[in-house]
Amino acid sequence: MRRSWVIAVCAAGLVAPGSALAAGGPVPPVQGGQGISTTGSPVSYVAVAAGGNTRIERREGGTVQRGRVLDGHYGVPGAAYDGSTTGLSADGRTLVLARITRTYPPKSTRLLVLDTQTLAVRNRINLPGFLAVDAISPGGATLYVLRYRNANLVHYDVLALDVPSGQLRGKPIMDPREPDEKMGGIPLARTMSADGRWAYTLYTGEENFVHALDTETAQARCIDLPAGDFSSAGLRLDGNRLHVGAAATIDLQTFALATAPGVATPTPTPTPRATPTPAPAKDDGGVTWPAIALGVAVLGGLGLLARRLRAHPAAEPLEVEISHHVDADRTREKATH
Repeated sequence: MRRSWVIAVCAAGLVAPGSALAAGGPVPPVQGGQGISTTGSPVSYVAVAAGGNTRIERREGGTVQRGRVLDGHYGVPGAAYDGSTTGLSADGRTLVLARITRTYPPKSTRLLVLDTQTLAVRNRINLPGFLAVDAISPGGATLYVLRYRNANLVHYDVLALDVPSGQLRGKPIMDPREPDEKMGGIPLARTMSADGRWAYTLYTGEENFVHALDTETAQARCIDLPAGDFSSAGLRLDGNRLHVGAAATIDLQTFALATAPGVATPTPTPTPRATPTPAPAKDDGGVTWPAIALGVAVLGGLGLLARRLRAHPAAEPLEVEISHHVDADRTREKATH
């Protein structure tokens, strides 16, 4: 069983919406809105436009506690089209921002690793190709990225990146039960375990499935779901069970699927509906979620024309450049209190 699928493009071509043309992948980095916070914490981090640059703010209870202006156009990485974001470690010490670009597909992906106490830049990471930030380990030492193989924005590899060194580690992360499976799909919803270790993502495409990623051990499981429209389904954790809308329940100890008793599976529909998502805060200059929802609706509809891909040769190893120092001649940062 394979989840590889390709979007069929008409002879006239398909132009992706501007909001999707971002270094953070199909779910673009976000400016404005609620930003990102750890579970149960009143502190959030929000990126806002500052002319042609970016201001990152640490907020608590709606009050800005600290801010810093960074050269370039960056945002909090998006995780799924339900408005969820990623890039903040569970210990609250490390924040990763992704560059926003209108070049499609971008030739490189730029990331900033920030210290959340000072909002100063720890590392600058430059990766060739089109990648998305998918998750970060609880202690912030490992970042997980999705490397997209071509411009269809669906077929990808999950890779681990060592944050201190900026080096990609090992081979693509696969479910050991299906080592030859090719990953692909549109991320509809995301939820995290309370300790920030497990990232659960609902995908749709040729098949519906949940991708469970252990960010401490770099292991993954894929759980297939019934056929149907899951575009409005959310993910909810309940002890050792993960509920996917009202249609399915996953046992997180065995990663076995059990359909909820007395609840029918979703009725198949030709076109997934766009998932409502929160709009960015007023005057924050952020990427609008309605535009993103429109993008996923278009991608989802075209996905139903998909066909299975034949296995491709493994991609060439990436070369990674990283600078551990902030060059005062190239970077203008202003701290405000």
